[in-house]
Amino acid sequence: MKEDIVHALSALSPEAATVIIAMLPILELRGAIPYALGVGMPWPEAYLLAVAGNLAPIVPILLFLGPVSERLRRLPGFGPFFDWVFRRSRKRTGLVDTYGPWGLALFVAIPLPVTGAWTGAAVAYLLGIPFRRSFPAITAGVLLAGAVVTLAVKGIIGLGGLFVGGP
Repeated sequence: MKEDIVHALSALSPEAATVIIAMLPILELRGAIPYALGVGMPWPEAYLLAVAGNLAPIVPILLFLGPVSERLRRLPGFGPFFDWVFRRSRKRTGLVDTYGPWGLALFVAIPLPVTGAWTGAAVAYLLGIPFRRSFPAITAGVLLAGAVVTLAVKGIIGLGGLFVGGP
């Protein structure tokens, strides 16, 4: 799958591809930063573009997930999909339930599959954390996760392949 995405994005500049990869759920920073560094982008540029791309969809998700999911639930097939997404997200709310926005920042900062900005935004919605508290927490988590992934890809810290393109 990773190769298919990279191939589809090969017509774009490395900068645009980095931003788009960072915007994708699941891949997010774990895919964008290794890609950018792999194509020879300087690490500060890779970090900034990946963080910007990862944060780009978060404002609309936080603002519109509730109203959009309620409308789409009325369409055939969408109710079970949203039930599945929200059930899956609820399983990961322990840290956030306990520590609120600080827990949300830590949850987003852990560069593992099914953690990250997208799931963090869903968790914030499910727990009713208001935008003014959830967006700064998610931003802090993304900044920290970007640093962890960058340091791991550069070989400064060892995470052993916990993200796409790991050492």
